[in-house]
Amino acid sequence: MTAGADEHDPSKPSGPGGRDVSDGPDAALARVVREEWGRLVSLLLARFRRLDLVEDALADAVEAAARRWARDGVPDNPAGWLHTTARRRILDRLRGEAMARRKVPLLVVAAEEEGSGAVRADPGDLVEDDLLRLVLMCSHPALDPAAASALTLRLVLGVTTADVARLFLVPEPTMAARLTRAKKKIVTAGIPFAVPAATELPERLDVLAQTAYLAFTAGYAPGSGPDALRAELAGEAVRLVRVVLGLRPGEPVLTALLALMLLQHSRRDARVDAHGAIVLLPDQDRSRWHRDEVDEALALLASPALTGRVTVQAAGYAVQARIAAEHATAPDAASTRWDRVVAHYDTLLRLAPTPSARLARAVAVAEADGPRAGLALLDDLDEQLPHSHRLPAVRAELLSRAGDHDGARAAYAVAIARCANDAERALLTGRRDALDA
Repeated sequence: MTAGADEHDPSKPSGPGGRDVSDGPDAALARVVREEWGRLVSLLLARFRRLDLVEDALADAVEAAARRWARDGVPDNPAGWLHTTARRRILDRLRGEAMARRKVPLLVVAAEEEGSGAVRADPGDLVEDDLLRLVLMCSHPALDPAAASALTLRLVLGVTTADVARLFLVPEPTMAARLTRAKKKIVTAGIPFAVPAATELPERLDVLAQTAYLAFTAGYAPGSGPDALRAELAGEAVRLVRVVLGLRPGEPVLTALLALMLLQHSRRDARVDAHGAIVLLPDQDRSRWHRDEVDEALALLASPALTGRVTVQAAGYAVQARIAAEHATAPDAASTRWDRVVAHYDTLLRLAPTPSARLARAVAVAEADGPRAGLALLDDLDEQLPHSHRLPAVRAELLSRAGDHDGARAAYAVAIARCANDAERALLTGRRDALDA
């Protein structure tokens, strides 16, 4: 488990490799896919240099694991089992291609140790980190930034294509086609699987920051499935930003992004209750927030890196971090300075007038000036967020506060129908049912 992720529960018995032996086959497989997907991709890619074969072989290995582990039990080293199975699939495919005399472009690799499947950095490389190599390959300037971010979520963190599509607010077939084009671009353009030289790194930073924040968002806003959050994904995104910031100390976009991530990540232990149900911000036990991370984030916001001229992207992260800081420094929910939160959102909207920011500002206005004031700001957002469940969820909450329970029930029905995450749907259903009570 990486730094920042949920710690292993010492109450659970562990097998070799840190595996929870109490996990059933399905849970064990889901765990290893979540935690090791990026490393498995990078190890196989380092050896075989075939992005098309690597992803297909890993998918085949996961399907095989679902069948075999249910019958034979979970192996002592689940990640090693997937790696070995995927490697054999790739070797079978390569033998078949050799017999058919097929020619396929190869990825460029910085250096390869035959037989080990691992890559070690050349002396001129900046850091030895296979996962970082994979991220930087996906963040190459030859790729469209949106495609680069989506590809990194898919390859590095194993986020499903459906969930990546939800993050980008596009249909799943559109995202699948976008990912396919990006992978073909990596192969045909000969984009290297390597950490770039120090002189080439700055041009990757904005895309890398966008990628890391989208990965972080995927951890705290899962598009589908049973989990209310996936803190290990968010923790991995924090780690990646820390690694690159260590290479580029004082880089404004990374400084601001790390501050934002830390403030949001500091609340991870209070976001769900003992049963996995979502706990909303006003109801969270603030004693469970990680105050050391809050303090680190506040120091980053006050650092010289953010006092001068910065890019729009860095300024946007900094403003979002200051919004999060208003919550982090308030002793309780009632003490939140909502007028300052609204002012920060006004600044954010001047930098990046996105529908999501407008929705968040409407919530802040409702807290500052009452639910009717917030509702007035939602009317023209339906066309911009036609598939979002959060817009009708916010509308339902504000209608409920305003005393329009029939309108609130109707809005909750829309939100529940659109919501694909089990924990969020349970929360919305409970709040709707509470209206009847």
